[in-house]
Amino acid sequence: MKRSISLRLSAMFAAVSLVVFTLTGAGLFLLMQHQLFNELRETLDTRARIAGLIVAHAPDVKKWAFVQEKFRDLSPSDSRMHYSVEGPDPRFRFGTPIVGKVTGDVGPNHQLIRPAGCNYDLIVTSMMVPASGDRPEVKLVVASDCVRTESMLRHFGIALGVLIALSTIAVALLSRAVTRFGLAPLTRLSREAAQLSPSNRRQRLHAGELPEELHELATSFNGALERLDKAYERLESFNADVAHELRTPVSILIGQTQVALTRDRSVAQLQQTLQSNLEEFERLRVIVNDMLFLSRSDRGERATELTEISLRAEVERMLEFLDMPLEEAQLTVQVQGDARAWVNTSLIGRAVSNLFVNAIQHSPPGTALQATIAPQNGHVEIAVSNPGEPLDPVVREHIFDRFYRIQEARSNSHENHGLGLSIVKAVAEMHGGTVFVRSANGVNTFGFSVAAQGGDAAGGEHTMPDAARQGRAGLPVHVSS
Repeated sequence: MKRSISLRLSAMFAAVSLVVFTLTGAGLFLLMQHQLFNELRETLDTRARIAGLIVAHAPDVKKWAFVQEKFRDLSPSDSRMHYSVEGPDPRFRFGTPIVGKVTGDVGPNHQLIRPAGCNYDLIVTSMMVPASGDRPEVKLVVASDCVRTESMLRHFGIALGVLIALSTIAVALLSRAVTRFGLAPLTRLSREAAQLSPSNRRQRLHAGELPEELHELATSFNGALERLDKAYERLESFNADVAHELRTPVSILIGQTQVALTRDRSVAQLQQTLQSNLEEFERLRVIVNDMLFLSRSDRGERATELTEISLRAEVERMLEFLDMPLEEAQLTVQVQGDARAWVNTSLIGRAVSNLFVNAIQHSPPGTALQATIAPQNGHVEIAVSNPGEPLDPVVREHIFDRFYRIQEARSNSHENHGLGLSIVKAVAEMHGGTVFVRSANGVNTFGFSVAAQGGDAAGGEHTMPDAARQGRAGLPVHVSS
């Protein structure tokens, strides 16, 4: 069952108010009770002192008659006061002793007594009057009923309870209105969120005028929308790029097949057509594998099966596989530096191979390439430098993007589909690193870094994509620049 926040807040405010009002009312009631009984005790003590003086001035039976007459005047039948004198000599007695149930103490020499058959208490005090003349020592008891006090307390309690109830109801109603007003920004925020739609992905919640508590929520929500928008853009770009890259080999396959079917062909001609088609199918397979690898990297997969290796040894091993391409391009390679790091050797080999092939394709014959391995603040950088024309800053900004090519119509474009350096970037991110490109003094440097201790990839539990496990003998040479 859905519960309204304003109702819940109103109920909580009412509950808190009820507790506060009740405690305040109880304190006021106890304070008033204490004050009323204090006044009652003071009145009773004053009358007891006066009565004690009267008894003390009656040392014989003759004067005792005056005492009895005085007490009768002070305690008529409808009076709230009661006097009694108890002693061993019957001649010096007055009234009847007070008999009943003690219901409490209200002072050091005061008790509350409930006489039998009464529905109210008497507050009683007593004192001993020393012997004088013929009168022995007697006990003077003075009592006063608590009818007015108890009635006043009862009416005050009822009025207090009614006032607390009415105040609680008033707080509940007012808090309902206040919470609705206070939650108005949340209601507006909900309306704005309901208006978000895929057709207007740029729309964001207006967080500037929101209270502090909701501002952070709206900012976080806008951040999530921004990330979703970027992911959607990447997906759209991914779909467009895949469609564009697959269209060329598919068109070639269709064209070659249609031409082959137009008339009878010899076995040699059909074999030539099939060989050409096989090359296009191989290109399709490479594109699909690379795109699957990059898509899994986008989902945040991290490298597993890490091994601590010498990166210089890994670079030199890659150069052995690239010995023929280097010889054909008439290039030499110098390797500088070394460092150890926890990496997935298959992925690192793939990234290093792509860097070298990129350098081979863009270096003039007879020049030298340089590979550098250097530790940098908890990471290790692997860079490959080659002589070449300076790269424009715009080109450097997009050089690691998917399907990005500096020259769309270069001679070797049919061999490359613009994913080589994108794969380098994915491998770096899987190892907690980044990519970089530098261009200065006629030398272009492409490289990437990995976390020396494995970074957040060391504890990963993900299984690497099949495309990442391609054997060392089949290292890809697809580059993007």
